[in-house]
This record gives sequence, C-alpha cells and structure tokens, in this order.
Amino acid sequence: MKRKQYRMLLLALVLILGVFAYESIGQSIDSTPVEKFDLKSFLGRWYEIARLDHRFERGMTAVTADYVLKKDGTIEVINSGIKNGKRTEAKGKAKLTDTPGRLRVSFFWFFYSDYNVLAMDEKGQWALIGSKSPKYLWILSRMPSLEDATLRHIIALAKAKGYDTDKLIIDNP
Repeated sequence: MKRKQYRMLLLALVLILGVFAYESIGQSIDSTPVEKFDLKSFLGRWYEIARLDHRFERGMTAVTADYVLKKDGTIEVINSGIKNGKRTEAKGKAKLTDTPGRLRVSFFWFFYSDYNVLAMDEKGQWALIGSKSPKYLWILSRMPSLEDATLRHIIALAKAKGYDTDKLIIDNP
C-alpha cells in the first residue's frame, strides 16, 4: 500500500509542477537581479506601490513590507496590508544567496522562492522586485507614494524586462 501512495504523491507533484511550468510558457522575462546590492540599504520599511495580482495579496491595499536583519543572519519579513477593512499580517523569512540582489524568501514552512531585486535607485528610495516567474512583480517605495514620472520610469523598466505591466495593480494614493 505504501508504494501506491508514494506513486500517487509523486504523480500529484509532477502534475502540480507541470501546471506551474505551463502557466509561465509564452512569456519570457529577464529576472536578472542588480549586480550591486547592499542589504543594509534594503532593510527597513517599504510601501507597495504596484504589483501583479496573485492570490496571497488579492484584495489588499496599503501594503507594506518590513525587512529586519536578525542576529543569526537571516532576515525577518513582515508583510501587512488592509483586507476587508482589517489589517492582516504575514511573517516570513529570507536569506541571502551567492547572487547579489537575489534573496530566497519563505512564508510557508521550508518552501522558498527567489526574490530578485531587478532595479533599485541609487538612493534606495524605490525598488523593482520580481522572481523567475512572470506572474510576480512588485514596485516598492520608501514613501507611501511615488511621483508619476518616477512610477512611469519604473514601469518602463519592468516592461523592458518582459513583464506584462498592463496588469499592474497600482496602490499609489
């Protein structure tokens, strides 16, 4: 019986991975992170200005992300926002990789995903974040809003990297 259960579990995993791979086919993105990345300048509070829709933030507004370096070298990630009139919060963890500008982030058990800093201004006031998948993209700012010209510039950078910027949800008051 255990052998049959193992085969069923393996089949389910293959099917799930196939679905994720199929969803990404047809859209090629450049998810290369920045070459120079200073973690200390990235730590702290960020305000989400725009994002592509995904289930774990669906319907949320006033989203923030806080990155705090812990004594053990890991990074605590606290994402919060307002959903259905109430503030919700998700805590996760991140760790550095050998690739500058690439973190591995987890909000669930030991499942990590790439978190790439695709662009960041020289003063650290905004960042464009993506992953290997064309489905995940965020525009973050140190302030709750960005000037229109700055936002248009960041969106143009994302579009040049192959992201479907027409689907961005703007949460810029």
